[in-house]
Amino acid sequence: MAELDTRAVRRAFDAAAADYDRHAALQREVAARLIERLGYMTIDPALIVDLGAGTGYCTQRLEQRYRRAHVVLADLAPAMLATARRGAPRWFSRRHYVCSDARALPFADASVDLIVSSLTLQWCEDLLAVFTDCARVLRPGGLVLFSTLGPDTLKELRAAWDAADAAPHVNRFRDMHDVGDALIHAGLSSPVMERDDLVVTYPDVLTLMRDLKGIGAQNNLLGRNRALTGRHRLAALTAGYEPYRHEGLLPATYEVVYGHAWAPQRDTRRQDGSTVTTYPLSRLSRRER
Repeated sequence: MAELDTRAVRRAFDAAAADYDRHAALQREVAARLIERLGYMTIDPALIVDLGAGTGYCTQRLEQRYRRAHVVLADLAPAMLATARRGAPRWFSRRHYVCSDARALPFADASVDLIVSSLTLQWCEDLLAVFTDCARVLRPGGLVLFSTLGPDTLKELRAAWDAADAAPHVNRFRDMHDVGDALIHAGLSSPVMERDDLVVTYPDVLTLMRDLKGIGAQNNLLGRNRALTGRHRLAALTAGYEPYRHEGLLPATYEVVYGHAWAPQRDTRRQDGSTVTTYPLSRLSRRER
């Protein structure tokens, strides 16, 4: 998988924050499906982290489900958190906002009951580091629940670009089994993984690319071509995408991966035989921004 430029990811989501919700129909659908899975979990969290909270769509659903819980919105992009804060219900006082890299969460050990992350982990270069820090901050018996994107995501756009030139244009995404392995190596227990394909249709390539830019999901690879897309390359991209047209529309496939895992109730052994350490319950760190 090509390496992501984390600074470019932050800049892209900052730039997209103001208009994000206008382009995020797929993201809302995936988030709703993710939150539905909590109906099958036995958990009554007091402290929840919405990891990669964006403009706060997941947070709103979590607040509706767990009315007594405190919810921390954590995001890499300050502008996303500012947008979420502006859209927060005025009556709700149990929100907290933290601008943070997912690899180094500013929370005390064993302080969090539930971590929910919808369509954020695909933007994290070191997934093992993210899950390891989730395992650190989760209390024994705590839950991490997430959605991310699999390798078939935007396969039509990737193939069309490959026909246009040799530069990388579409981010590469991890296989579901690699995500599950990272959960295990991070010391989390009983991982469950699922996948689903969602297809969004567009009248033309430009509308698709406008939507991707609108949610901050443009090309953020370190080896990307930084020049503007010229007329000839855009024409080649359009021609490369046309064979996928069906009933007058162009499809964009998203392979959505859902997963969850638990923090061990007590010290245990990972499948590779190494020791996993759990920590006593402690209070949330006050490092909030």
